Formats: sequence, C-alpha cells, structure tokens
Amino acid sequence: MGFNFLTQELAIDLGTANTVIFQNDQIVLDEPSIVAIDNSTGKALALGQKAKLMQERENPGIKTVRPLKDGVIADFNAAEMMIRGFIKQVNSKRRSLFTPNLKIVVGIPSGSTEVEIRAVRDSTEHAGGRDVYLIYEPMASALGIGLDVEAPKGNMVVDIGGGTTEIAVISLGGIVVQDSIKVAGDVFTNDIQMYLRQQHNIKVGQITAEKIKIAIGAVIPNLVEEPEPYNITGPNLMTAHPVHATITHQEIAHCLDKSVARIESGIIHVLEQTPPELYADIVENGIHLAGGGSLLRGLAERLTEKINIQFHVAEDPLRAVARGTCLALKNTDNYTFLMR
Repeated sequence: MGFNFLTQELAIDLGTANTVIFQNDQIVLDEPSIVAIDNSTGKALALGQKAKLMQERENPGIKTVRPLKDGVIADFNAAEMMIRGFIKQVNSKRRSLFTPNLKIVVGIPSGSTEVEIRAVRDSTEHAGGRDVYLIYEPMASALGIGLDVEAPKGNMVVDIGGGTTEIAVISLGGIVVQDSIKVAGDVFTNDIQMYLRQQHNIKVGQITAEKIKIAIGAVIPNLVEEPEPYNITGPNLMTAHPVHATITHQEIAHCLDKSVARIESGIIHVLEQTPPELYADIVENGIHLAGGGSLLRGLAERLTEKINIQFHVAEDPLRAVARGTCLALKNTDNYTFLMR
C-alpha cells in the first residue's frame, strides 16, 4: 500500500438512537441519529445534536427524521443524507487536496434481511465509501467488550440498543444462535410516556420521557443506590392546565416490567437453542450486557436472579459496538465474519 495517506478508515456504529464514528482509535463523532430536513427544498438543515434540539419543536416548514427504526434503515433518503453529512463533518477536520478513499466498516443488526443489508451498504457507498464492510452488531459488541470471539468457546452477548435488543451466542468467530427483538430503548421511552398519561394524566414528549429514563430508569424496585425522584411539568390531558408530578424509580421499574420480561424471554429462547458445550461455557463466563439499555439500574441483578447465570455490564456499554467495529476495521483481512 503505497498511497496509504489517501485511504481513510472509518468505523461506523449506525445506531437507531446514536451514530458513533471512530477513526485511528479515536471517537471523531458521537451524535444522535437525527436529520432536520427543509420541506420545501428537501435539503438537510441540521444533523445530530443540532437536529435533536429541533425534534418535537419544529414548525410546518421543517421535519426532523430518525432515518433508522428498529435498527434498520426506514428512510433511505434521510439515512444517506445523514451518513454523508457525518462523514463530511469528520473530513472537514483534515485538510487534503485529494478526496480520500474511504474504507468503512458498519455495524448492522443480526436479524437484518438482504434488503436491509443492501440499504446500509448502498447508503454508505453513496455517501462516499469505496470499500464497505459490514459486521453484525452482536459480533462487534463482543469484540468491543474485549471477548476472544475466535476462540472455541461460547460467549453470550446481549446488546440493548435504541431500536433492537441483539442476543447472540458466539464461538469460533461466528454467531451460533441469535435473536433480534424489537424491544429496546425506544420501547422503554414509549412505556414511560404511556405510564405518565395513564397514571398521572400528563402528556410528555419523547425527549422528556428519555430524560426521565436516563435520570431514574430502573428495572427493580429495591436498589442499593437510589436515584433522587424526578420532577416533571406537563399539560393535564383533560384540562391542558400545567401539572407537576414527582416520579420515583420504583414507578419506572413498574412501568418497564413487561418490556424487560420480553427481553428475558428472548434470552431464555436463545439459551434453549444453545448447544450444551457452549451452554456450559456461558454458565462459567457469564453473559455480557452492552448497549445503552444496559445502563438501566438493577438490570444485571434482575437478569441474574431470573436466569441463574451471572450477568456483567460492559464498561462504557454505549460504545461497545463502535469500539468493536473499530477493532474489526484494523483486521479486515483476517476476520472471516466481515461481509463485503
């Protein structure tokens, strides 16, 4: 490789909620996966954090779009604008006469169909990627957690993202059993919105519900360190008068109960299909939690008690997939599980 300075390598974790881009082991971009589009011209007005500030506050001339839904591209045009815009933001930091050759590795949900996989590849190529590799997210999060994915040993990863929860058993550099369920961060946020409508008669937007989830989100009522109750103000559903309410983490644990139970059955379902030798490895090593959803308070305790296998939360779980994608980028020649 003589012209190495002309090849630029990017690892992209294209998430339903956030997009993270690594370059040379550095995070060069970490933004919400949102685009604000001008309705009259169809051009992107803002991306990422700037667009998120406009979300649910836009006027009729502007719409904010989250191009990914349930982990896959739902709006092809917006996705391409977003990927292109993010790559441009990363590139604006370097001065170069040449347009670099972009070599990109992108993480995709393990349950993706051929059509969905093609959508990611096409969007990335249209946004300027020359060499595009794809990696399944549970594989990427296993790498990002620091597991030896190529060893003849069973490792189990549960990655709770924004749109999907990816559950996978990995051995010898391949996914042996996997399930991708559409219960994840967005569903939790939705649960909180519904709960506040039903129990407190308050209408709250997605953004406020997400803030509540981050501030006091929990899945068991008795925590060692209890977060302070959270105060919210919103319109009463009937009268539209402002109402104030104080929400506790116990209430959130109660309203997320059903959704977390669905993730539990997903995990049990995957364990049922796991070959016995790999199952023995998993019992020995425990199950690894990654993704933003694993930050819900008490999740590892609840799952450990329910399934009788030790659960561990990865460090910096939000970026596990991105870190793993970054490791895959360095080893594109050796890793057989990367898709061209």
